[in-house]
Amino acid sequence: MTQAAANQQGAEPGLKKVLGKWDALAIGVGAMIGFGWVVLTGDWITTAGPIGASLAMLVGGGIMAVVGLTYAELVAAMPKAGGEHNYLLRAMGARWSFAGSWAIVGGYITIVAFEAVALPKSVQYIFPNLSQIKLWDIAGSEVYLTWALVGVLGAVVITWINIRGIKTAGLVQTFVVLFLFIIGAMLLTGSFASGESSNMEPFFDNGLAGFFGVMIVVPFMFVGFDVIPQSAEECDIPPRKIGKYVVISVLIATAWYVMVVLATSSGLGPAAIAGSEMATADAMGALFNSEIMAKILIAGGIAGILTSWNSLLMGASRLMYAMATSGMLPRWFAVLHPKYRTPHHALLFIGGLSVLAPFFGTAMLGWLVDSGSPSIVVAYLLVGVAFLILRRREPQMDRPLRIGGKGNFGQVIGVMSVLFCAGLISLYLPGMPAAITWQPWALFAAWWVLGTFFLFRVPRGVQPGENAEEELLHLLSIRQQSKLGAIGPDGAAATSRRGRRRQATDAKR
Repeated sequence: MTQAAANQQGAEPGLKKVLGKWDALAIGVGAMIGFGWVVLTGDWITTAGPIGASLAMLVGGGIMAVVGLTYAELVAAMPKAGGEHNYLLRAMGARWSFAGSWAIVGGYITIVAFEAVALPKSVQYIFPNLSQIKLWDIAGSEVYLTWALVGVLGAVVITWINIRGIKTAGLVQTFVVLFLFIIGAMLLTGSFASGESSNMEPFFDNGLAGFFGVMIVVPFMFVGFDVIPQSAEECDIPPRKIGKYVVISVLIATAWYVMVVLATSSGLGPAAIAGSEMATADAMGALFNSEIMAKILIAGGIAGILTSWNSLLMGASRLMYAMATSGMLPRWFAVLHPKYRTPHHALLFIGGLSVLAPFFGTAMLGWLVDSGSPSIVVAYLLVGVAFLILRRREPQMDRPLRIGGKGNFGQVIGVMSVLFCAGLISLYLPGMPAAITWQPWALFAAWWVLGTFFLFRVPRGVQPGENAEEELLHLLSIRQQSKLGAIGPDGAAATSRRGRRRQATDAKR
């Protein structure tokens, strides 16, 4: 958000520059390493085999790294809250900016809701008698009050931490990510000490269908590196380094997922993995021959829930804040907390949705993964297009971090990003080996129907460019004043009915 935009909206500027380099890196890495590696690793291995799943994660991580390179250049050039919102507004105009921003917000919210459901699921592994007082069944999933309240409590705590300030959230994130890495190191050590390569056979399963079956979860598992651009305005580090941390965070997450797949498959055979709800935890227990170690890994999973939840709540709220200051969403979302200077209305809105999610049960987990992923990839594709447009239209734009050097290789990276994202989108479509079911498509459609309402409220005719946000706010101001009768639809001063009557009387005299 520009200072001019803040002034025109009447908002007090006040996002604080308090995030250091380790905070920024922890936010990106922690957002990507959520809880999916605990509950979904078994599915990946049974779908594609351990080597097939690892290759899918390597290829997916490579694709996300290419996408991350386009983000790296753009965030270094435009280190403002809102990330995609700013890049698309400058490159493609207001409505495209809304579409890309709405897409990534939808992806973020599905993951926040996913974590609210994953938290009680993981806690139940440690406390098997957690589920008490049955409420209802949803899609074969039994929902219990005590189980759901664990997710509600998590939502309240994470939202409260974020309202208290991004520095507080960043500190919590850093310490929890460190704990998560300690758990990962223990899993890797157990794999080297006690793992069996014979457990990993068959190395490949279900051919290309299995490979693509794992690939479709890649956007969901890797979303989060783009939270760094969302919070760029609050980073107290050089813009060039912000861009570098985007790519580094993707590489770290790729290494993590490959390690988890290989370590899990070395600890449990195919039959044991197929019969396990949390294969990674069971593998940890088998590698150390200890149930306590399995529960320690679940503690690491809970840490992953908190890091991903924290980061994506942070990113979604900053993006909604940026959209609101540009007039794309109601002004209510742009209000900053009077003491902590955080967009607390946006945080309360998203936190409220996460409070509701546990009451829909575990059936929601798979639906949320599949419904959010297409929106995420749409946003990534549009950022790639914006990258290419700005390279051609604004070659002299200040780029503290220029991807690909001074030649045209950067444009090649941009084209690769767009093509890779288009390929990922095709995987979700009906008829493809990894097509998603109707329930996720219904959630996807519902989100975009709501978005269409706001999209058509964004004025046409806003020209892309450095001043696009100011132009958008000006047109919205004219529209608002026109509704109040202060000015005409063409921007000229309008005369009230009483004023025109008085003018007519004066003319007769």
